[in-house]
Amino acid sequence: MSLKIAVAQLNFVVGDMPGNAQRIIDAAKTAYADGARLLLTPELSICAYIAEDLFLRPSFIAACDDAVKTVARETAGLTGMAIVVGHPLGRGQQGRSVSITQRTNSASVIQDGRVIETYAKRLLPNYQVFDERRYFVPGQGTCVFQVGGVSVGLLICEDAWFDEPAELAKEAGAELLAVINASPFHVGKGYEREAMMIERVKRCGLPLVYAHLVGGQDEVVFEGQSFAIGVDARLAGRAPSFEEKLFYVQVERAPAAIELKADVAPARGDNADLWDALVLGLRDYVRKNGFKTVALGLSGGIDSAVVLALAVDALGKDNVHAVMMPSPYTAGISLEDAQDMARRVGVRYDVLSIVPEFEAFKASLQPLFGGKPEDTTEENIQARIRGVMLMALSNKHGHLILTTGNKSEYAVGYCTLYGDMCGGFAPIKDVVKTKVFELARWRNAHDPFKTGLDPIPERIITRPPSAELRPDQTDQDSLPPYEVLDAIIERYMENDVSVAEVVAEGFQPADVEQVARLIRINEYKRQQAAVGTRVTHRSFGKDWRYPITNRFRG
Repeated sequence: MSLKIAVAQLNFVVGDMPGNAQRIIDAAKTAYADGARLLLTPELSICAYIAEDLFLRPSFIAACDDAVKTVARETAGLTGMAIVVGHPLGRGQQGRSVSITQRTNSASVIQDGRVIETYAKRLLPNYQVFDERRYFVPGQGTCVFQVGGVSVGLLICEDAWFDEPAELAKEAGAELLAVINASPFHVGKGYEREAMMIERVKRCGLPLVYAHLVGGQDEVVFEGQSFAIGVDARLAGRAPSFEEKLFYVQVERAPAAIELKADVAPARGDNADLWDALVLGLRDYVRKNGFKTVALGLSGGIDSAVVLALAVDALGKDNVHAVMMPSPYTAGISLEDAQDMARRVGVRYDVLSIVPEFEAFKASLQPLFGGKPEDTTEENIQARIRGVMLMALSNKHGHLILTTGNKSEYAVGYCTLYGDMCGGFAPIKDVVKTKVFELARWRNAHDPFKTGLDPIPERIITRPPSAELRPDQTDQDSLPPYEVLDAIIERYMENDVSVAEVVAEGFQPADVEQVARLIRINEYKRQQAAVGTRVTHRSFGKDWRYPITNRFRG
């Protein structure tokens, strides 16, 4: 007995059922020609993941049903091939304010032009970015089907993280587990999955093929990295990360057990994964939403420098426009460094002074300010003038404006609403400041997309960060050092550690109290911020749902 399995590690588009169906059909035909007789597609591949409240629309479910039928019809000539397709399956009705749906997160096995088996996901995640209990009801039963002389047990994502679904499949005669997935990326998640599936194999005694999605969808990104685990609980194969791939796994029946063989892509470092995730998230957001070009304010600082490097890697230099908008407080070295970086990466670069506009605003407002001294009001005016200019370029030329704020700034509100927060996408929204510096150094030393080494001038990385909105300003005038700030954010925001517990770890009480207070009172800004790629296990997005009006301190 010999069976070749193909994993369609593909980049699907939410709501494009005809396009997604065609990608599955094309993959099936290619895999069949290559000798494969089982094709695995990711979880909900027909409609793509995460479709959110589209799942509640009857017309959406009907379109998914039609797409499954299209796949069956167009692959009917692939004799003996089984194709696993993920899709929502609808039963019942949907009311205006109360869900009475009986929809399931399902997968169907298509063979010889018809659906021979359908399986409904048993365990529905409702944590982090997941909200599946809003849309689906748990499935019942198991799915074991025959292909190429092998009994294959089908599981969907969360099912494989717990004992029962795999044990039930084994009891039903499964010799091999096929697990289809749409599991959002965060740094290190791919290897966590591999470790968990190794434990699953150890506990159930069955080899396993894990088929995973690749691509960006709004704030989440999926890295692919599909894999196979042999019955000996060792990695038998791994697909590359962050790229589309037909990943083949050869199944052989040995005297003792079924054996799996496949290519093994090398393990990667966290920064390589992080950079690729940010590039893919940006590229897919731009392209899937119909944009061709982006623009950003290039300040001569570290954040805009990293965002510019990401944009060039994601879209190519000809599709990126950088604009320096100096104010009276912009240092000469900022102008020099911004121009140097724009030259290094080869993008269009323009300088638009905001000094005339700034003086005009102050003159217009002076009668209403009553002689009060300048303060954050004037600082915010500068940021908002820049926002207006960038949005004007967006309207005139169709650019998507990239905001350049990082997670540390969003956490404590060190950003200006309708100013530097203006824009449609925030590439480093989930990257803390210390990691931004680390990424800059990593990118200078590596050239993963062949756009050039050392894109970021060294002085941008080494000089103290500053918003340059008043004379001699640095970020640390009003914030703890970023090493301290980011460590507190990790504990308090990402891991829900209390103020008292953070202080007990040795942090200064005043710093912890300040950061916790700033996180609490700046929720109103974050809820008006642009979406950005999620790369940690808890981002300011679907992971973080806090009230704006809130007096809880702990």
